[in-house]
Amino acid sequence: MAQQADEVDRIVDAWRTQRPDLDFSPMEVLSRVDRLSRHLDRERRDAFRRSDLEPWEWDVLSALRRAGAPFQLSPKQLLQQTLVSSGTMTNRIDRLVERGLVRREDDPDDGRSVLVTLTEPGRVRVDAAITRLVDAEAVLLETLSRGDRDRVAALLRKLALGFDE
Repeated sequence: MAQQADEVDRIVDAWRTQRPDLDFSPMEVLSRVDRLSRHLDRERRDAFRRSDLEPWEWDVLSALRRAGAPFQLSPKQLLQQTLVSSGTMTNRIDRLVERGLVRREDDPDDGRSVLVTLTEPGRVRVDAAITRLVDAEAVLLETLSRGDRDRVAALLRKLALGFDE
């Protein structure tokens, strides 16, 4: 059964005609990853918007939610998980406190430190967003079997680990 050509196939075929001296196999992979990334970004933004969250708010709230009960982390732990500067994180926490999605609490183990805690309204929003997100992502992958998804995930993990080293 012949595979259906996509836009990347058309672009690569044109390049192969013009530059037969080059190996375009990386472009065949990474151009598709880039295109899929744009679709995923659009779906993520929509899932967050429908939960009245900005992507940066999602980053902070989801880190707190993933931490498990009592859904709190230090600002330093949030920095490590969201990869933003200290000043940016302080600003984000301030804005989330204003929205009532998190609160600052004294750290019982260190009186000089604070913990950022997810509030009930914050938990409700982040739970709604993750539900919408996984539903949207499932739709994006519906043409793949579970086995295909597992193989793609394993290959992408292998590729990502090469960058993370």
